[in-house]
Amino acid sequence: MLKQCFLVLIALALGFAIACREEASPASTLPTNITNATPSPTSSVLSGEVPPPTPAFATRGTTLPTYGPQDISENVTELTPAGRQPGQGSTMLPTVAPTLIDDPEATLEESPTATPLSELLPLRLVRLDLEEAFPDLEDLPRMVHLTYPSDGSGRLFVVLQEGKIVVFPGERNVSDAVDFLDIRQRVNSGGEQGLLGLAFDPNYSSNGYFYVNYTTQGNTLISRFSTDSADPGRADASSELVLMRIPQPFPNHNGGTLAFGHDGYLYIGLGDGGGGGDPLGSGQDLTTLLGAMLRIDVLDASPDRPYAIPPDNPFVHFEARGEIWAYGLRNPWRFSFDRQNGDLWAGDVGQNSFEEVDLVQRGGNYGWNTLEGNHCFSPRTGCDPSGTLLPVIEYGSDKGCSVIGGYVYRGTAIPSLAGTYLYGDFCSGEVHGFRFENGEVAGHSLLVDSGFMITSFGEDQQGEIYALSQDGGIYRLKADG
Repeated sequence: MLKQCFLVLIALALGFAIACREEASPASTLPTNITNATPSPTSSVLSGEVPPPTPAFATRGTTLPTYGPQDISENVTELTPAGRQPGQGSTMLPTVAPTLIDDPEATLEESPTATPLSELLPLRLVRLDLEEAFPDLEDLPRMVHLTYPSDGSGRLFVVLQEGKIVVFPGERNVSDAVDFLDIRQRVNSGGEQGLLGLAFDPNYSSNGYFYVNYTTQGNTLISRFSTDSADPGRADASSELVLMRIPQPFPNHNGGTLAFGHDGYLYIGLGDGGGGGDPLGSGQDLTTLLGAMLRIDVLDASPDRPYAIPPDNPFVHFEARGEIWAYGLRNPWRFSFDRQNGDLWAGDVGQNSFEEVDLVQRGGNYGWNTLEGNHCFSPRTGCDPSGTLLPVIEYGSDKGCSVIGGYVYRGTAIPSLAGTYLYGDFCSGEVHGFRFENGEVAGHSLLVDSGFMITSFGEDQQGEIYALSQDGGIYRLKADG
């Protein structure tokens, strides 16, 4: 297999790469029937072991799955915690989400032909810029995420790929970041591996729990930690409870984000396991956790039962991994929830030709590796895209190299930006935004040409958005003038 990584020089020089692009002979077309697959395990399994470009957007339609349902509920722990129903108090799903029903012949509206970005009307916004948010703060190496706990403290937490989390007050004149968690001795870091994600428990202020996504040699671990009882401002590194241990066949395409939805469940984005062109066929294989968005219940996590599978997950009653919420993803490096309506947005890094932004829906198949973006990948021509959901936004390799998923802006500092989804690109440094209304893109614009190698975006408790740069700087989005 011939590989060509356009980011390899960047990775060697800077020790970090969002995702290498490989030129690979596409794998043969993968079977989609999974009726002979191993049923989903119970949630008490601690290890979680499992066997020429045209920028475009498109709204989605889907053909529902045709594989036959088989009731395997006796093999799955279905838990709805007392006092909480899925979706209670929030918008559970986007209104355009497909619904899995018993009739395998039923279909939703067919996807329309993709519309070039050049045909979209620009957004009417004030001029925007990225300013250095904390000019007195020392540069932080290899930042991959910035987030906050919902405890009203105003603190910001930054994840460093090497295996540390640091914390500091979200004030412009801050000059020092202190260590919150240091697990460098446990983390296999470098290239696309490392400590990649952080999510605070919805009840963090009372239970002190938080969750991380990191790689070891050959595995992705999803673990829960708690704060130090003697010093609540720091984590207790000895408190680790491993919830999932997912084998990774290659060192790249690990995904990395994890976040709680409005429903209180933990969502985890996993790449296809790496290698050029998805050689193991993970993207279209519902019997593996790779190449998928997972959704698990960690409310009552314990060593004997580290997680449960929510009973309304779409594949619970299929011969599939019940943890899967959506699949057909290549490398969903960064995803986020719209804090207003609960929509789940993901930037999925492409292979060689196309980057995409997806609205991730219950049971959705996002096409990889049959499709790259909205285009045939395996086979290169004449592929069958039925049953897949098209990207909301797609752009070609002439516009960038690795999409960085962002956030829907819900802050107050830039009122004209309200409701706009922001995303960027690692290589181009451009930050774009679009609005999604009535199931379609209503406007799209280049917001900032930063010149930075953007590794991730972050959001504070007020809904203001930050960009993290490869150079160690943290930049806040602001109105220019």
